[in-house]
Amino acid sequence: MDISVHYAFLPQDDPEAALAFYRDTLGFEVRNDVGYKGLRWITVGPADEAATAIVLHPPAVTPGITEDERRTVAQMMAKGTFGMLTLATKDLDGTFERLQAADAEVVQEPTDQPYGVRDCAFRDPAGNLLRIEQRS
Repeated sequence: MDISVHYAFLPQDDPEAALAFYRDTLGFEVRNDVGYKGLRWITVGPADEAATAIVLHPPAVTPGITEDERRTVAQMMAKGTFGMLTLATKDLDGTFERLQAADAEVVQEPTDQPYGVRDCAFRDPAGNLLRIEQRS
């Protein structure tokens, strides 16, 4: 079977902050930036992996979502419990230092996990948890 991840979706409630973080801090290229009815979807991804991308989308825009559900999504985003993504890098310590120097919110410093990986964690401007794993 030939299946791969093409897009992952993460909510963002401040397109400019999301763009600055993913483009300027993480170094992803912007592949698409689309506005519609006052909302904005931004697609970013690593320059050397054209087949993989992250769509930064307005939260709670799914048709049929209720106001209670919108409030729940906003509350979960504020607590950092709504969106999560794991990234990988060949230089975890250097990446951690670069993100820390850019004032990204540190959740966990580089750590050897008992399940066999070395990783760290940050939150993006919308509160999404980003784990970054050491790639061999």
